This record gives sequence, C-alpha cells and structure tokens, in this order.
Amino acid sequence: MNTKVLQKYKTVNLFGYSVFSDSLDNIDFSEKHVINTINPHSYHVALNDDFFNESLNECDILLPDGIGIVIANKFLNGSSIQKIAGYDLFMHILNRNKSNSIKCFFLGSTDSTLEKISKRLRKEYPNVEFESFSPPFKSFFSEEDNKEMIRRINIFSPDFLFVGMTAPKQEKWTRENLEELNVKVICNIGAVFDFFAGTTKRAPVFLIKFGLEWMHRSFTSTRLLKRTLTSSPLFLHYILVEYMRKLIKPNIENVSKTESKSFHL
Repeated sequence: MNTKVLQKYKTVNLFGYSVFSDSLDNIDFSEKHVINTINPHSYHVALNDDFFNESLNECDILLPDGIGIVIANKFLNGSSIQKIAGYDLFMHILNRNKSNSIKCFFLGSTDSTLEKISKRLRKEYPNVEFESFSPPFKSFFSEEDNKEMIRRINIFSPDFLFVGMTAPKQEKWTRENLEELNVKVICNIGAVFDFFAGTTKRAPVFLIKFGLEWMHRSFTSTRLLKRTLTSSPLFLHYILVEYMRKLIKPNIENVSKTESKSFHL
C-alpha cells in the first residue's frame, strides 16, 4: 500500500483493507494513483485469490463500491461512510476537468462500446482527448497481448487510464503491469464503460439513493443475479465472523494481561 498517499486521505479499516472514507474532491489527481473498488462480491473472491487480495491491498485508494460495504463498516466500526461507485469516480473526473484539456485512455470492452463512448465524449466533453483499445477476450493475456496494450497506452501517455475488464481481471492486470505504464491515474471501473456508452442502463437515481442499485443490476442480468445470491449471504456470514472475532479478541487480551500480572506476582 502506498502509505505516503494514504496519509492524505481518511480511511477505515474494514476486514483488513484500508477503505476510502474521504471525499472525491480531496483526491490529488496530479499524483500517481491506482484506484480500485471493493464490494461484497470482490471481497468474497479475494478470500480465495491471493493476487487479487494483494491488488486490493496494494492500491492507493480503495473505494467502497457497494451498500454492503457501507453496512458492514457501520456494523463493525460504528462509523458512516459514503458509497462511491466506479461510475461516481468516473463522472467526477470528467466534470472536475470540464474546463481543462485532459487525455483519457480506455482499455477494455468491445470496439462498438468504445465507439459509443467516443461519440458521447466528443459531444459532452470536447476537452477530453481520447484513445482506446479493445484487448482480446481471453481468460489470460499472452506476453504479446500485454506488450501491445502497454505500447498503445504509453504512446498516448494519458492523464487517466480507465480499465474496464471486470474484476478481478482488471485489478490483477494493473498490478502486474503497473511499473511499465506511463500513466498518472489508473482507475479500474468495470461496468462503467457500458453505463457511459448506454449499452447497459444504470439503476434509477432513487434506487441508487436508497442503496438498491445492486437489486436493479441483479434483476437485469442472470449472471449478476447468480453472483448476488451467492455472495450476499456469504458476506453476511463474514460480517458476523468478524464481529465475533472483535468481541473475543479483547477478552483474550484481558485474560493474557491478567495471567501475565499473576506470573510476575
């Protein structure tokens, strides 16, 4: 974890992760940042994927992208944090720089989706200089694939690299190739490409406001519904386990201190 960067921002410790609890307005985008998100499903996946777990732990900013993360923090830490989706981050960057000339590279998705993104950017954000690349749809990229992606990104030398290859693939790819990328800020934002392009509709504002975006996404995608039905009950289990661990740990420490005092006496 980049502790120098983290010292700038407020975070909460949740399940061993330093989760961002600050405002997007306070992020210094002039420094090199890797920004990831965490939700109940990605936490579940990270438990059985060491490299993904490291990718989440080693990033500079880990956004609470999921009402489950907000609820878990309230239950375990007793504090309130704001849900910040990848789409919130993306739109914040575009709107914050509306009067500035910025360079954005989009890595992922299909050529047709990238073209829709390009058209919308040209219309609504003419200040954005745009390049993109749709990598091969593979479970694992070859060395040649990686070299081509890195080459295209570095030639353009963007201010912002948006990676939309879904978790955990995008986070792992970023961590594996970070040292070779000539980029200021890297944002792993998954489904945001489709939302901005209009190929997938985001939940209505009132559902987002009441923390029900997950429900809308689940009922519009069989894949996401299966994921929610699996991950959500497990995440509740993880919260209870962590809660019990926190209850038991102070008691164990108190017993140890008592035994230590008795021994010295």
